[in-house]
Amino acid sequence: MTSDAATATSTTRTTPQSEGAEPEKEVPALGLGVSLPPADARPKTEGTFPYAADLWAEGLLWASMLRSPHPHARILSIDTTAAVAMPGVRAVVTHEDIPGDGSYGRRVVDRPVFASDLVRHHGEAIAAVAADHPDTARLAAAAIAVEYEVLEPVTDPEKAFAAEPLHPDGNLIRHIPLRYGDPDAVGEVIVEGLYRIGRQDPAPIGAEAGLAVPRPDGGVELYTASTDPHTDRDLAAACFGLDPERVKVVVTGVPGATGDREDPGFQIPLGLLALHTGCPVKLAATREESFLGHAHRHPTLLRYRHRADAEGRLVKVEAQILLDAGAYADFSSESLAAAVAFACGPYVVPHAFIEGWAVRTNNPPSGHVRGEGAMQVCAAYEGQMDKLAAKLGIDPVELRLRNALSTGDILPTSQTVTCPAPVAELLRELSDFPLPVLPKDDPEDDWLLPGGLEGAGEPGAVRRGVGYALGMVHMLGAEGADEVSTATVRVHDGVATVICAAVETGQGFTTLARQIVQETLGVEEVHVAAVDTDQPPAGPATHGRHTWVSGGAVERAAKMVRTQLLQPLAHKFGMSTELLQIADGKITSYDGVLSTTVTEAMDGKELWATAQCRPHPTEPLDEFGQGDAFVGLAFCAVRAVVDVDIELGSVRVVEMAVAQDVGRILNPSQLATRIEAGVTQGIGAALTENLRTARGLIRHPDLTGYALPTTLDAPDIHIVKLVEERDVVAPFGAKPASAVPVVTSPAAVASAVRAATGRPVNRLPIRPQAAVATPKS
Repeated sequence: MTSDAATATSTTRTTPQSEGAEPEKEVPALGLGVSLPPADARPKTEGTFPYAADLWAEGLLWASMLRSPHPHARILSIDTTAAVAMPGVRAVVTHEDIPGDGSYGRRVVDRPVFASDLVRHHGEAIAAVAADHPDTARLAAAAIAVEYEVLEPVTDPEKAFAAEPLHPDGNLIRHIPLRYGDPDAVGEVIVEGLYRIGRQDPAPIGAEAGLAVPRPDGGVELYTASTDPHTDRDLAAACFGLDPERVKVVVTGVPGATGDREDPGFQIPLGLLALHTGCPVKLAATREESFLGHAHRHPTLLRYRHRADAEGRLVKVEAQILLDAGAYADFSSESLAAAVAFACGPYVVPHAFIEGWAVRTNNPPSGHVRGEGAMQVCAAYEGQMDKLAAKLGIDPVELRLRNALSTGDILPTSQTVTCPAPVAELLRELSDFPLPVLPKDDPEDDWLLPGGLEGAGEPGAVRRGVGYALGMVHMLGAEGADEVSTATVRVHDGVATVICAAVETGQGFTTLARQIVQETLGVEEVHVAAVDTDQPPAGPATHGRHTWVSGGAVERAAKMVRTQLLQPLAHKFGMSTELLQIADGKITSYDGVLSTTVTEAMDGKELWATAQCRPHPTEPLDEFGQGDAFVGLAFCAVRAVVDVDIELGSVRVVEMAVAQDVGRILNPSQLATRIEAGVTQGIGAALTENLRTARGLIRHPDLTGYALPTTLDAPDIHIVKLVEERDVVAPFGAKPASAVPVVTSPAAVASAVRAATGRPVNRLPIRPQAAVATPKS
């Protein structure tokens, strides 16, 4: 992969420049705008980074879980006698060992820790075992005898409406009927489409793992790769029947997270076993358990009808969106809100009527995965835009430009777009960027064929396609979510420490926190403390919120320390602190009279401050899908170039070009990496990633059956333009970086395959038969 924006050094920042653009800016060696390397880069490279799977404790026991082989069944009996009698087994826990009803849930408390009367999905937890050896634990779990009455599973979300209730709360989780404009509005041109989006798995590099250690006070400490430790603590404490103060969650090294780390279904059984045995207990999930246990992207069915005038300007969008939530609610309500709100995309639509539903089925659970809701509708509305362009005979880029959203326009939720929305600019930058050259029809270039070096394709059957897509995501939580974070900054002996419970999941928060303190206080050495629940809460690591909310809290705390540092100097020289500046470790006055170092000004003192950041509130969507539900929006344009073997249906992504609305570049190399990772994840959703099920049973829950894109599948990725138009309500003006390319890239790849084959391509991932076409004469 290559990135035109990843050429920054520690002293200068280089971003792609259009012809006639301003020259590159010089930036200081420290602080914001610098490609500061991650603090954990060296230990991760050397293999010494402390992941949860590496933890150890004296007297350690090993845990294993028994999971249901059925997607829907009634539990008639659970017999643990054989498991308890096995040598080396120290405890077996089931639903009977959990106080209360034994249910948990981040948004809706509807999911049992262990199934008691009904099994609602394949892989649901039934029991957990602790033993003195991992093999003994696995054998004991397998020895638990469970008698089932197998029931007919409900796996079609369209049939869930009329099916018998799968849960006491019913099958319908949420319905959003969005009504905007005139229901009688019509257009001169109509295009319709039916679209299906598959079940993408987060597929973490490291499977779930954790360590639970009992405490002398009867509580327990959980060492896990949590991305929202305070919520996990509260959920676990409720299931343990303990006060939250007696449960502590310590965050260990998180091996990347795009949603899969947020399910406490692995943590709660671990803590129960530690409490029952009085010993430390460790769980290291197998890859199969990981696939069975955590949440996936919502499979989605979408029906669309677009109405436009003769010039291609949108008049009305009608859509039906059905999200398959699987067995439990999880984040389905939030995902549906995003899907419905963004169902028309970053386009001006005067009339919109959208029906959205999220329903329970006996399929694997769905939940938060990067770009949830927005990714599914992007694939559909961009497919509609391609159809509309073809029907009108208008260039697809021109059609999108005629309808592009901009600042001041109104979303179908009646919310005014107040943040920067350079949608048209992004698309123009892509259309002006040179296309890659065509490969020569030469045997030495056979590796360029979609099938690769050993592929069976012939060069004469390969068609090249170019496709475009525009996408959008919301920042922070939505619909009234209370977004708040707390941070403390301490400085002593020239070293600064940041204490904030914002979990580093690979998004770069710890690096950003160091840069904020360096820029604000001029202190080069900055450490970010490990995260645990003894610290004030910072909230989940989703929607780029830690850059905004936790970064904002760090900045406010650092500025308070800065005032403490500068006030004595300002008083001594008879000036205000605003007339003093800190840069590169030096404090100077506006007139040059004062010049000293930060270390000298500290004079051995310890300074500290604690601050909070809470963005302006939002509101839930009302009964007609209306309301100011989002704090801000981020936009992206992607151009995909693909080669398709129209006889075999194989697809090779040649190049992905990205233009993105980033608000402000805080770390150039880190930003480029996040964008490239998002694009690659989007390519996986477009071409290979689909967790397949048969009547509710997950087929091939492993990395052999679930095809992730490899380095050989990753194309050249060119970051053509990063628009730095700061969002004035954000602490730094920055916007989320990784979610919006995930949302947009699958739609761009599908558009390119349509261009190459002339086929509709209405399903993701794209199946080979959808890419087969009659060769052009």
